[in-house]
Amino acid sequence: QERFEEVLAVAADIRAHSEVGIEADEQVQDWLGGVGSGIAGYVTPKITVGAIVGDDDGRILLVQRADSGWWLYPTGWSDVGYSPSEVAVKEVREETGIDCEVVRPIAILDGMRLGFHPVPLVSIVFHCRSLGGELKAHPLECSDVGFFAESELPERTARPELWAPHAFSAIRGEPVDVLFDHPRDPPWLGDPAS
Repeated sequence: QERFEEVLAVAADIRAHSEVGIEADEQVQDWLGGVGSGIAGYVTPKITVGAIVGDDDGRILLVQRADSGWWLYPTGWSDVGYSPSEVAVKEVREETGIDCEVVRPIAILDGMRLGFHPVPLVSIVFHCRSLGGELKAHPLECSDVGFFAESELPERTARPELWAPHAFSAIRGEPVDVLFDHPRDPPWLGDPAS
């Protein structure tokens, strides 16, 4: 919550300086009021942004999550005031010390459906290219970081069968479609076996 409110304050300050008659503190309170309650009776998923970052040797950048010990590509909650591609670049830099550029989106996934997270979330995943930097794990979020070949993924990599082949195809420059969860039939009924 602290980080969210910090980002909100920066966004409000920017808006206050670009529009006459709006005070930054007033804008923050207005935005916070809208976030707190949402739309009554309508629950929506949170948004995460992930980055598949490849290096010149065709390896993928992974982080070991401090909270779970699992390895996965850099991922973070979407922040107010940033576009999804900006969040991807920011998360990679914060979590790993690596600078990158976004190439294109390669996946839109339901994280809860795939078993990645107990909270309803939609993850937008971008293919990114490494621009250099020094590998350094974020001290609170990551236990370790590194680049890995497809045949050398860490043992505790989170469900690589679901995303790694697609990710490495993108890193190799092969044409890839956007990966997404196909609709259930009919989608509003959920699992027909239940």
